[in-house]
Amino acid sequence: MALSVKRVEDKRDIYRFLKQDRLYAAYAVGDLEPALFRQCEWYAAFRDGRMTTLCLHFKGLRPHSIFIMGAAKDLPRILDRALKPAKRAFFASKADHLSALAKFYSLQKVEEMFRMVLAPDDFIPVDGLVVRLGEGHLHQLQELYRWGGDVAFASYQVEQGVFYGVEKDHKLVATAGTHLVSRTYSLGIVGNVFTHPDYRRQGYATICTSAVVEELLSQSIDVVLNVEQDNEPAIKTYHRLGFHVYCPFVEALGTRKGTLWGRLSGQG
Repeated sequence: MALSVKRVEDKRDIYRFLKQDRLYAAYAVGDLEPALFRQCEWYAAFRDGRMTTLCLHFKGLRPHSIFIMGAAKDLPRILDRALKPAKRAFFASKADHLSALAKFYSLQKVEEMFRMVLAPDDFIPVDGLVVRLGEGHLHQLQELYRWGGDVAFASYQVEQGVFYGVEKDHKLVATAGTHLVSRTYSLGIVGNVFTHPDYRRQGYATICTSAVVEELLSQSIDVVLNVEQDNEPAIKTYHRLGFHVYCPFVEALGTRKGTLWGRLSGQG
């Protein structure tokens, strides 16, 4: 069968492929929203006219992120022909994509992850005093996340999403929010959950996450989140709220082999 690769720009074609596993593809589905779609490039492999593999190159975060879905055997052609500009990127994929990625990228910080989902009837709310956060809290959120080091946070997430926080001693000490919310496709991805080190083990993250989930469910939005497979305390917290594991996947930071950046860092 003939194999070809091309850039795809028709949302209908993209969503037709993504909805085959809509919950695994939740981030990519959310990026079809107009405000995010302009920051995306989509590349697909085709065999005899049928899409077999899809890559999303999202430029709205630093480093850029790349999501992969579909047949691993056709991924190398996309990486070779289409994604050359992505010199450094954060990847989300299935485990069987890693061998193809490793041919083109030096991979660091490979994390085994779970995608967890929450059915509305399974939700077990946890009450507590929280504050609904908005654009006026952006500075406080940035200050709090500085304690986290590697939190993937951008201001548009507050503008377009749902965030709650706990305030103690006249400052924001814990928060939970969304990485993105797609009201077009009824998907919300919970994330950016963080508590200041001095205020941990008091249940604040659970309370904030519960508030975020409750608001999303009230809008008939399907709720998902990501968690490291070895993060037992977080998984226990999410189970307590009613989440269950949907599927495993992997995340990794990669530097393109053969680039100046890669050579200077000793990675190709």
